Amino acid sequence: MVTDIARLLRSAGAVEYGSFVLASGEKSSWYLDVKTAVTDPGLLGTIGIEIAHITGFDVVAGVAVGGVPIAVATSLASGKPYAIIRSSAKSHGKSGIVIGRVEGRSVLLVEDVTTSGGSALYGVEILRSQGATIDTVVTVVDRQAGAARILEAAGVRLVALATADQIIQ
Repeated sequence: MVTDIARLLRSAGAVEYGSFVLASGEKSSWYLDVKTAVTDPGLLGTIGIEIAHITGFDVVAGVAVGGVPIAVATSLASGKPYAIIRSSAKSHGKSGIVIGRVEGRSVLLVEDVTTSGGSALYGVEILRSQGATIDTVVTVVDRQAGAARILEAAGVRLVALATADQIIQ
């Protein structure tokens, strides 16, 4: 990738130090708040442009909440549609777990941060259950704590715009 996403995230104050419990249940001495950082339209746009350079997808998708703004930014930068993966299916309205058309399409899944890979794997499994083809997940930051391995076991490669090693210098 051309842009130094790690530097931009540090400049945006996205890295905090202390005692944190991550979504994976792991404890960490640092936290990366990409969700808040991407509320800045300049940073979000830059991330969308970086991801849009990846080729071979028809639709970009994000798991709610963290992946959604990144999917929208990538959609705008690439001119390709996006889809939203809900955390659970709703029982009212049109119901369903995916908003957007993914059946029979090649989908690129985007994430804000990957740690163990659980959220990304959830997104992959949901997309495949809806008839999508998916072989790549792009994360803004990979904490390098097993996500690449778990996704590889599912036949998916993980592409990181930045890694924990680059963030924590």
